Amino acid sequence: MRLYRTKFQEKLNEALKAVLPIIGIVLVLCFTIAPISPSILMAFLLGAVLLVVGMMFFTLGVELSMTPMGERVGTCITRSKKLSVMVLLSFLLGIVITVSEPDLQVLAEQVPSIPNLVLIFSVAFGVGIFLVIALLRMLFSIPLSIMLLFFYGLVMILAFFVPRDFLAVAFDAGGVTTGPMTVPFIMAMGVGIAAIRSDQHAADDSFGLVSLCSIGPILSVLVLGLIYHPESAEYIPEQIPDISSSVELWGMFAEGFPKYMWEMAVSLFPILAFFGIFLIIFKGMQKRTLIKIGIGLIYTYIGLFLFLTGVNVGFMPAGNYLGQVIASNPYRWIIVPIGMLIGYFIVLAEPAVYVLTKQVEDITSGAVSAKAMSLSLSIGVAVSLGLAMIRVLTGISILWFVIPGYGIALVLSLAVPKIFTAIAFDSGGVASGPMTATFLLPFAMGACVSVGGNIVTDAFGVVAMVAMTPLITIQVLGLVYKLRSAKAAPVLQPAGMGIQEAFELLGDDEIIEL
Repeated sequence: MRLYRTKFQEKLNEALKAVLPIIGIVLVLCFTIAPISPSILMAFLLGAVLLVVGMMFFTLGVELSMTPMGERVGTCITRSKKLSVMVLLSFLLGIVITVSEPDLQVLAEQVPSIPNLVLIFSVAFGVGIFLVIALLRMLFSIPLSIMLLFFYGLVMILAFFVPRDFLAVAFDAGGVTTGPMTVPFIMAMGVGIAAIRSDQHAADDSFGLVSLCSIGPILSVLVLGLIYHPESAEYIPEQIPDISSSVELWGMFAEGFPKYMWEMAVSLFPILAFFGIFLIIFKGMQKRTLIKIGIGLIYTYIGLFLFLTGVNVGFMPAGNYLGQVIASNPYRWIIVPIGMLIGYFIVLAEPAVYVLTKQVEDITSGAVSAKAMSLSLSIGVAVSLGLAMIRVLTGISILWFVIPGYGIALVLSLAVPKIFTAIAFDSGGVASGPMTATFLLPFAMGACVSVGGNIVTDAFGVVAMVAMTPLITIQVLGLVYKLRSAKAAPVLQPAGMGIQEAFELLGDDEIIEL
């Protein structure tokens, strides 16, 4: 019991550190250049409380359940040594966890041109296919950079033939697919698969599953755009709620609780069913471990429905209204630095970011610290939000940003250690989670309404921009690491030695802090 109490305190401190800066920024804006009604402000603050508590439960739940489940699945799939079984289970798992992903449901609700189920299952099919491709890459040690060059090249070619209404949505779909449900499971699965391999690059190859699974949704929605022709793509913004009393405020949240409790139950059920069937086929897990996973799943469920209630009921209206107010200011360009400031801090509130940074630190034996990862992600997302706000104000096509952005990232992938490429492309998907879909996207939509832009083509794409810039910043981090390592200990990393092995040869006094 004392251990759980300590864990809860640790997770609460992490959640507060992540969310308090965002609350501070919004409060400063509300009391200076972006006045909002007291009712929206109170909804935001109540949502922030739910967000903090939800993050606390979720991160502890993931640690207890999703990570060991993913590692077990990855290990058993690989040990079966039957390629057909590996391919089938990976494909089904990709579909199951994608349909369960709350971020995708949030995006589907906001896309006017595609019915929800059509978008969700198109994306799920793409993830299933690319999870199989990612598995085969790990099993046959195919360089990730080559696969990224090929598939992103295919994405850019298709992008020129797809209607504009599908472009931004397609790139957004790639970002939201890798959210709080998907990332812990897929990353842990990669660690489990790598544990079976005995070669020196197994640890490096344990990353990259998330990055490849982010490409599948982009390609599937682009293909959908070629064959599907909706009758109307007009977006009708939601009305900002007008709350006259504290009773009405609580009533708004009370309506949200059962809705998101049901949604999360539906989301978790496919994963539970898959894992249950998996345990029947692949036996051997200890009873104590199963009890721990069960407790973790309960925490994960509580955390997710509290988190989603907070961000959907409290954060989304506040984000939309703030965007409208700031963009209607005579100095509307101020939304660019404000967006960058919000982006710098908001990425730290993403639940899956914590999972990624800790796992990167563990798998690299501290060579890439969680602090360095968080800083790189914050800088990347700040830049991406600045660019996204420029798009909202000017209406520039998203292709003018994603083509050079991905081009730079792919060129860097040829120069940096391959583990940094895998981590960088994984980070892109992880950075664009529920906070992006439920606060930053409405923020951009609100701004777009004020400037009279096209919401479908100009506001959508925020998630894609957030997913793109970490690819560059994390790889620059890897380039710095490579250059410093070469100067500090050139003899410690002979040809063929992975980063982790070289790092382990360094003494504590020789470690290069990034």
